[in-house]
Amino acid sequence: MSSHSQYYQTPRADYIVPIASAPTTPSFEPSNGPANPNPPSHTSALEEKPSQLEHVRTALGLHPHPPVSDDHLQQEHHQLLWSQTRLALREFFAEFFGTFVMVMFGNGSVAQVLLSSGEKSAPGGNGWGIGVMLGVYVAGDSGGYLNPAVTFSNCLFRRLPWRRFPIFFLAQFLGGFCAAGVVYANYIAAIDNLEGDGVRTVPPSKTATAGIFCTYPQPFLPRASMFFSEFIASTLLMFMIFALKDDSNLGAGPLFPLMLFFLIFGLGACFGFETGYALNLARDFGPRLMSYALGYGGQVWSAGGYYFWIPVVSPFCGCVFGGFLYDVFVYTGDDSVVNSPWFGNKRVRERAFPAGKRVEERFEKV
Repeated sequence: MSSHSQYYQTPRADYIVPIASAPTTPSFEPSNGPANPNPPSHTSALEEKPSQLEHVRTALGLHPHPPVSDDHLQQEHHQLLWSQTRLALREFFAEFFGTFVMVMFGNGSVAQVLLSSGEKSAPGGNGWGIGVMLGVYVAGDSGGYLNPAVTFSNCLFRRLPWRRFPIFFLAQFLGGFCAAGVVYANYIAAIDNLEGDGVRTVPPSKTATAGIFCTYPQPFLPRASMFFSEFIASTLLMFMIFALKDDSNLGAGPLFPLMLFFLIFGLGACFGFETGYALNLARDFGPRLMSYALGYGGQVWSAGGYYFWIPVVSPFCGCVFGGFLYDVFVYTGDDSVVNSPWFGNKRVRERAFPAGKRVEERFEKV
């Protein structure tokens, strides 16, 4: 079976046939003795009773069958405890490490530029684009969302099951949180060299290093401009993701991760100055919480007039609006709720037109 990934869209639906395979079919040819009036069942063990793995995955809101190659599932090591755990949490681990890789490259590139104090040997700030591209490759089997707002928009407009949102959200948040801790551990000596041993400050301090981990607005910005800057960038992000994944349009096909690199690079180059183009709760709030735990203090929350809530709320608003714009004016696929009666809400349709519901039920009986 192919293992091609579906990036920023519903993960592949052709999940693997259950681990437990059907037993060999016995022969029921007539013999010298009387025929067995109760022949054994031909159904597989999984059809008779769901496995523990399926129960765990269903309880977590995931599809009962993990997105793993059929050939891999037949290997004996999948009966080991850790192998079963990995299968049960496959999408969680994919989103965790995909976000982890994204933030490692993103925060790492910011640290290089900020801590080098303008040295010419320091690379540019392209780390976020590279991080997103490589993170999507890591998290391909889960859908490669890496962003709670993008996940939410796919639930809303692309029928990604809502039950998956909580576990994806948790994985993305923890991935960003842990990656920020690793970046700090790597650059702690350089941070001490710039700020002083044990000194940790946030913008607008001239030696502030808190901006390595999360975004801070320019001091002259009013709150409305902060929100709008993040909103417009998030709108463009979601609009372009849907465009790149739209095979009925030009689409990006297998070049989608590379196109994401250019998309993130472009958003940073065009909209990154005012607020740092957070675009993503997992890449901002998680590392911000880590910086607070590492000693940057309560100013990580109060800086910019308590700006911290804007990168949490604005990306959700922007991504939903961007997805809505694309589906209303461009997208023609039937998997969008925009292209369904009453936005796919069957209960609203039934309450608004109860007579229509009775007609539908009558036709179903026929």
